[in-house]
Amino acid sequence: MTYSSSLAMNRTRFSGRNQNSIHFRAQARSIGPVSNTITLIVLACLLGLLYLTQVTKTNAYGFQINNLQQTQSSLENQYQNLQVASAQLQSLNRVENSAVAKGLVPVTPSATVQN
Repeated sequence: MTYSSSLAMNRTRFSGRNQNSIHFRAQARSIGPVSNTITLIVLACLLGLLYLTQVTKTNAYGFQINNLQQTQSSLENQYQNLQVASAQLQSLNRVENSAVAKGLVPVTPSATVQN
C-alpha cells in the first residue's frame, strides 16, 4: 500500500463518495454561564443607576416644594399680621365716627372744689 492510498483510505472513513470531508453543522449559539452572569450584573447596575437618578430628581423637587411651602406659610403669617394691624388702625376711626360716639356728651368740670 502506498502513502497516497493510505491517506485516501483514512479520508473515506469519515466521508462517502462525492462528499466533502468537512461537515458544517449549524449549532445553536448560546451564551455561556460566565457571559450570562456578566450580562445580568451589567443590567442590574444599569437599573440601579436609573433608579438612583429618578430618586435624586424626586428629592430635588421635594426640596423645592419644601422651600415653596415654607415661603407660603411665612407670607400667610405676614398677611395675618397685616390684617390685625390694619384692623387696629381702622378701629380708632370707626369709634370716632360711630353713632354711639357722636351721641356722647363731652364732660367739662362745672365747678372746682376749693379748700
